[in-house]
Amino acid sequence: QVQLVESGGGSVQPGGSLRLTCTVSGITDRPDVMGWYRQAPGKQREFVARITRAGSETYTDSVKGRFAISRHNAQNTVDLQMNSVKPEDTAVYYCYVVFRRDYWGRGTQVTVSS
Repeated sequence: QVQLVESGGGSVQPGGSLRLTCTVSGITDRPDVMGWYRQAPGKQREFVARITRAGSETYTDSVKGRFAISRHNAQNTVDLQMNSVKPEDTAVYYCYVVFRRDYWGRGTQVTVSS
């Protein structure tokens, strides 16, 4: 059974940093894609960042230069380093992987507030 578990969420002040980690279990090979989406209150879920098995990274415009995604194939984890966070980054962050189909985690709350 494939499971994705996010960790590292919490509250942070504007301008601060936070690191999210997603741990994947139940997959016998490296996922083709690992990434993050987020959903703010009253809004649709939106793409944040992804990284392919080859290491190619893609970001939504609003986080370019502030967020960095990385994957660790030996541990089957994917991280999202969030720097210079803004109040508009407040959302539930969901990890996802693509391995024959999409799999999703349950999400972790990130709140940016002074």
